[in-house]
Parts: sequence; structure tokens; C-alpha cells
Amino acid sequence: MAGSECTIVVERRPDGSYRASCPVFPDCEAVAATEDEARQAVERAIETILARRQLNPIDAVFARLRGLGRKAFIPFVTAGDPDLDATAAVVRRLGQGGASVIEIGFPYSDPIADGPVIQASYTRALSRGLRVDDVFASVRRMTDERIGGEVPLVAMVSYSLVYRRGPARFLAEAQSAGFSGAILPDLPIEEADDLARLAAEMDFKLIQLVTPTTPPERAVRILGLASGFVYCVSVTGITGERDQLPAELLEQLRRLRRQTELPLCVGFGISKPEHVVPLREVADGVIVGSALVRRLAEADHRPLAAVLDEIGELVAGLCQALNPDAAATAGRAS
Repeated sequence: MAGSECTIVVERRPDGSYRASCPVFPDCEAVAATEDEARQAVERAIETILARRQLNPIDAVFARLRGLGRKAFIPFVTAGDPDLDATAAVVRRLGQGGASVIEIGFPYSDPIADGPVIQASYTRALSRGLRVDDVFASVRRMTDERIGGEVPLVAMVSYSLVYRRGPARFLAEAQSAGFSGAILPDLPIEEADDLARLAAEMDFKLIQLVTPTTPPERAVRILGLASGFVYCVSVTGITGERDQLPAELLEQLRRLRRQTELPLCVGFGISKPEHVVPLREVADGVIVGSALVRRLAEADHRPLAAVLDEIGELVAGLCQALNPDAAATAGRAS
């Protein structure tokens, strides 16, 4: 379902009032004196419907964004770098700044696809003695205190940590702590059936990765087990900031769009507003990691408040590039 099919439609009536409606939610219709009032009334009606449906929070977010014709901004942070209090502070700032979903990385000593920036953050966290139980306790506290607002949390975690704890136990503890899904970048699709079944029984989303080198027949199998959204890797190689994204990425996304109804979110190398703009028409969201983690690393020797302000500025620029109509509406409303 393309975002353009779900955008709120506003039309001016002969009497000068405005009528707003949404094709995805036909019952959500409003008439008001101004365009913004009509649009906002439909947005509230959509949110009410989604709350009643009791969807997994990730599904609810993407349903809401599609209804509004907007895209998801998904930041990544490493748990415990520079410490868990800082992780909670950045999650709060990201939630306030427009994050749709937040990925939280579980530090691991042998990361598979992470570039030097995220690897270094994992090393720093592990050197301070961070354990899986610490991450769960921190996320549970964030959830209880609504530190990230209503933003769903996704675990980025090595399958080695899941296997060592026991898949059923890990998923249960993750969900209980407040995670709505997980990404396991080192779990081959050939070995993912049992975990996917467990996750589906719990309505816990198992986000799968598709890379530029994934053969078409393998991509079909990956998409068949994916839930929540599809993590579309933009480049061959590891995570990290890049000057530009490959030209063939857009065609890869168009091909995947023909194969799945799941939201397509692009990660690896996204760090600038100019990366985001060409993706708006073909992707449902963008994932930003290294650019944020690199800035947060400076909290080791700079005031955390100053670092968070810089992260807030970066996030604001990326969100504005991703959803310019939303930014314009917010500006008129203020």
C-alpha cells in the first residue's frame, strides 16, 4: 500500500469550509473552518481507531503514518554508551524530536555488520561491564516512566545472545521490558523459522534484513518471515556514514515494493537530509545509526546536554527532509 494512497485529502467546500478524509480509514472524515483544523480532526480520529484495534505498537505506528501520508524516522542508539542514564536521556530526546521507532543496540563483542563507530560504542559499553539484564532493566524503566513517549522500541541484538539465554525466554523478557520487536542481523533465514514462529505467537515483530546482494529467490523467503517492517540495507558492506547512496538503491526498493506490503525502511549510510529526499517516494522510512552514535560518543568528554542539543538539531533536519509537509503544517499550527 503506497503512502500516496493513504494521504489525508483536504478539499475546500462551496461554503468556504474544508472537508478532510482518509482513503485508508473511510470513517475518518471532518469538516472545519480551516484546512489545518479539518486535517487535525482526521488525525485524531485515526489515532482513536488504532488505539482501539490494539495493534502491535510497530504496526500501529506505520498504520498511522500511512494514514497521514508520512514516513518513519528510526534512530539507533547503543545501550549503555556512555552509560544507561545517557541512553535514557537520548531516547527521551529522540521521542520528543519526532522518532517513529527507536532501535536500541545490545552491545556484543563480535558484531557482524557494524562499522567502526558502532563497534567502538559496543566496546565502550562492554568495558563498563554492561550485561543483557542491565539493558532489559533500563528499557523497563524507560517504558514504565514513558521516557520515549509512545515510541515503540526495537532490539538490535546478536542471535548469539538470544541463543545463550534461550529464544523463548529472551523474547518474553524483551517484550516484558517494553520492546515491540527485534532485529537479529546474524540469524540466517534458513535457521529463522522457529524463532519467527515464537515471535508471531507473541505478536513480537521479527524485522528481517534485505541487502543489495540478496538473490531474488532468497529475498522472497526473507520477506515471507519478516514482520513489522523490512530493513533494507542500502549498500554492500558495514554500517557507517557515507557521502552518497548508490543509484541502484531506488530500483531495489521498487522491486521489493512489488513483493511485499510491509513497510520498507532504509538503513546503512543515512546521515544527511540530502540522503533522505530521494527516498521519500519509494521508502516508508529511514534508519539512522552511526551519525547519532558518533555524536553521543562525545558525551565522554563534553556535557551531555550539549551533545543532546546537537543530536536534536540533526534529527530535526532529517525529519524535516523526510516529512516536509508535516513540518510545514506544524509551522502553521504554531
